[in-house]
Amino acid sequence: MEATVTRYHHGDLRAALVEASFGLIAECGLQRFSVAEVARRAGVSSAAPYRHFPDRAHLLGAVSAVAARDLRTEIEGAADDAGGDPKARLAAAAGAYVQCVGVTGAGMSVIFAAELYEIADDKRRDETRALMTTLLDLAWAATDAGTHADAVRLMEATLAIAHGYATLYREGFFAARDRALDEIADRAVEAAAALLD
Repeated sequence: MEATVTRYHHGDLRAALVEASFGLIAECGLQRFSVAEVARRAGVSSAAPYRHFPDRAHLLGAVSAVAARDLRTEIEGAADDAGGDPKARLAAAAGAYVQCVGVTGAGMSVIFAAELYEIADDKRRDETRALMTTLLDLAWAATDAGTHADAVRLMEATLAIAHGYATLYREGFFAARDRALDEIADRAVEAAAALLD
């Protein structure tokens, strides 16, 4: 697959680097993520990113914040589209996760990358907290008056289903059957709904 290069033209270099980062993660995954490759894709020198980010982890932190924000927006939209049934709303979150991560590659493994724990980043922390609050609120509503611990376990199980389907999709597990992302997202919703029943 040919890499898509995002060319930077005297606009917002920081935003261009984050955008190029998403392209790299979508194509190559987190393990092959490098500042030099992001710079190449953005069409800038390998030194240019360091004007905004002191190192790889800080650039990845900015990507993590945007990924958490965008994922939360997609989950909220899917839950709203699912209607008023709390279990359907939580199951819809699994499908939204698969859709979003299937395209961007930036799921929980990017949002909660181990190398980010040492970095103080209020923006990333706030976006991540908002995402997890949204998921926990959906799970809490679906527990039928369960405990907080029940809601946490339900949220974890729903995320495990969603992340599992997204990972299998991104790693080509479904390629032999030529499954579309929409179909895989629907399967995640069905699996989450079965869990909730």
